[in-house]
Amino acid sequence: MASHRRPKQPSRTRVTVLTTAAAAAVALSANAANAAPSQKPSMDEVKAKVDKLYEQTEQASEKLNGAKEKQSRLEKEISTLQDNVARGQGDLNELRDSLGLAAAAQYRTGGIDPSVQLFLSADPDDYLDKASTMDQLSSQQVETLKEVTEKQRALAQQRSEAGEKLKDLADTRSELAKKKKEVQSKLAEAQKLLNSMTAAQKAAIAAADARASRASQRSALDDPGNVVTGRAGSAYAAAQSKIGSPYVYGADGESTFDCSGFTSWAFAQVGISIPRTSQDQANAGTRIYSQSNLQVGDLVIFYGDHHHVGFYAGNGQVLHAPRSGTVVRYESIDNMPFQFGVRI
Repeated sequence: MASHRRPKQPSRTRVTVLTTAAAAAVALSANAANAAPSQKPSMDEVKAKVDKLYEQTEQASEKLNGAKEKQSRLEKEISTLQDNVARGQGDLNELRDSLGLAAAAQYRTGGIDPSVQLFLSADPDDYLDKASTMDQLSSQQVETLKEVTEKQRALAQQRSEAGEKLKDLADTRSELAKKKKEVQSKLAEAQKLLNSMTAAQKAAIAAADARASRASQRSALDDPGNVVTGRAGSAYAAAQSKIGSPYVYGADGESTFDCSGFTSWAFAQVGISIPRTSQDQANAGTRIYSQSNLQVGDLVIFYGDHHHVGFYAGNGQVLHAPRSGTVVRYESIDNMPFQFGVRI
């Protein structure tokens, strides 16, 4: 007799799992259908990112300039110390040679005088103390011995100082390499973003920058108070001759500049030496905290860490070397966070 068993029904748990899986599949399908394709960043977004990278590049660049300045200063100081040590050692050797000749002469005549033994001693201070009580030395011999002792001490001090500076120089060179690598990394990142833009987009940005610079120039020159006077005014006039020169990090003329290289170059043209970095230029003269009190030719310091500097050009405008990818140009003072002016 055939079996008429009913087929086994799925359990309630199995039904629940299947139902949930089906619902999830439907939801995923719906989300996939409704998801918008990923969009490339807009031209303005790319430009904002590039501008931020260039700002970070300039921060690193000014630190790089500072490390270069420190390296140059240390090299000069070490060279001077080494020259002093060499001269001092030569003088000391001459004194010892003369004392040696005196000892040889006394030996030939029947023995070395205690005073000459004193000169040849490895511990002149000890012998000097003993001799002063024994009244064995003439006043001239005492002075000569003091000179030997002082030269020995000076040489030891200069050698120690040179050693410390050499260590500082090694640390500075290490920092220099680190900052240079940081600058190059930021520039490469910015260039990669720029390469993602179309030629038309790049042209549009360049045209907008050029229009803004021309407008700033007209505004500055139209200022009735834009009178170039004094040594700062003369430096500003020199700076105007470099409008259109490309920005290059670490450059200070004649044809390329970074921000502080541009300002220090301009002052150098009128015989005025100011520090190389923007941070040091911030402390190079009298600070002017109100924009309304700025005069043409004053330095203008931007950002909280003082990593950018330019010339005040009048009527709320500055003349500066802005950043990589740009040239020396006029720009509104309000485009950057103004800190104060510096009157040289």
